[in-house]
Amino acid sequence: MSTPTADLVVGAPAPDFTLTDTNNNPWQLSSKLGKTVVLLFYPGDNTPVCTTQMCALRDRWPEYQASGAEIVGISTDSVEKHRQFIQQHRLPLRLLADTTGEVNKLYNARSWRPGRAARAVVVIDKDGIIRHRKVEPLAIFRPKDDQILDIINKAEVRG
Repeated sequence: MSTPTADLVVGAPAPDFTLTDTNNNPWQLSSKLGKTVVLLFYPGDNTPVCTTQMCALRDRWPEYQASGAEIVGISTDSVEKHRQFIQQHRLPLRLLADTTGEVNKLYNARSWRPGRAARAVVVIDKDGIIRHRKVEPLAIFRPKDDQILDIINKAEVRG
């Protein structure tokens, strides 16, 4: 894994990482070159704002799929907790377990709450370049789906 980047900025190469998904399969960012990827960092499964965010995404999933981007959620919760969250809310996206918080640290998406991720959206274009990065350390407000879809479409055009 790469070392944490103090100044992770739009236009910079996205740091590579590998995390485990809910099927216990490794998911590696660098294997997604050629495809736009959206990293949705969030504080935790089954919390009020996170559940609202993920269910809103679920309800607009056909639009996300039509964008051609791969959307993944990342929190410090375990694979098992992610699996339960997906089943309980019928979530269509892949969730990745960053139980050590290393990827949160790598992407400077750490929350003020120890051991949690901030709420963040990182859009990476087909060439592995960060095209959008917004971090909300307090994690009170969830990103709007229309804004995320617009950012994905702009990244698709650039990438």
